Amino acid sequence: MGKYIAFLRAINVGGHNVKMVRLREIFESMGFSNVETFIASGNVIFESRSKNVDKLVEKIENGLLEVLGFEVATFIRSDTDLAGISDHKPFPKPQMDSATALNVAFLSEPLKAKSKKLVMALKSDIDDFHIHGREIYWLCLKKQSDSKFSNSVLEKTLGVKSTLRGLNTVKKMADKYTTQLIKGQLKHES
Repeated sequence: MGKYIAFLRAINVGGHNVKMVRLREIFESMGFSNVETFIASGNVIFESRSKNVDKLVEKIENGLLEVLGFEVATFIRSDTDLAGISDHKPFPKPQMDSATALNVAFLSEPLKAKSKKLVMALKSDIDDFHIHGREIYWLCLKKQSDSKFSNSVLEKTLGVKSTLRGLNTVKKMADKYTTQLIKGQLKHES
């Protein structure tokens, strides 16, 4: 059984309020096991025999659309992926220490060179970006409300769906849902 984390977009925003107990029930009805949620922003941890992430995404998006009546973009990472995302150092420590917010944008696939340039063109005196794999790390030096950047700006710029999570939330999830063995292997490999 593989352990996965589904980062769901549009859960508990824009009038789409879904209780986490309901979300767990929906995932269980789709045949997933050991289903848990982490805070009320659409983070679902589950186990599946399937190793095909694209099929899992399709199954979850279709299942949520059928039950909830609205589209929910889904971004799946394995527990190993989550550990790597959490451990990645996207910016120098002094820059990270001075940031008021550090977020991770989850994408369905890595960006091509042209899209990377589009993201980096969004840099400003308060916003910086780092692209790594299927994630974009966004560092904000002032209040996020002072920034012109947002998930909707990112989606419009790239023409793809994404969802944002705070890096602190990602780290807490990694601490809770990834094993020490996975974390040790990642540190040993670097």
